[in-house]
Amino acid sequence: MGCNKKEVLHLNETDNRKEVKRKFALWIKQSTIDMVEGIYKEDNCSSRSEFIEKAIIFYVGYLSSNDNSQYLPNVVTSTLKSIVAESDNRMSRLIFKLAVELAMTMNIIASSQDIDKMTLTKLRGECVKEVKRLNGSFSFDDAYYWQKG
Repeated sequence: MGCNKKEVLHLNETDNRKEVKRKFALWIKQSTIDMVEGIYKEDNCSSRSEFIEKAIIFYVGYLSSNDNSQYLPNVVTSTLKSIVAESDNRMSRLIFKLAVELAMTMNIIASSQDIDKMTLTKLRGECVKEVKRLNGSFSFDDAYYWQKG
């Protein structure tokens, strides 16, 4: 594979410097060309050559990674991080709203009931045991049966 005299300057996307692209002979099966023809536009590539170059860069990254079975492109990793961050943000907002509603409920109950400090301490201990026993899924029905049972 010798380089042809035709050379084109291109901006290197990773470090913003100009890099020469060189034309060379490539021996490739027709079935592989057909695969590339059918998909390169879906990858936002302007040509088959651009698609093949991106595929080579990806494969070199895959081969040079420490554990080939764990190789994920940066795009996938950053996408997953964004999804997790957004999910975490949504969950935090929901937990905050639930805490506000729970605080309101506790204040309403505390204002209408006459419970001494010792009873409250014992109740907290029993509730911790009950919630542990039910593995955190304690419902109003559970509290009703526990109080009436």
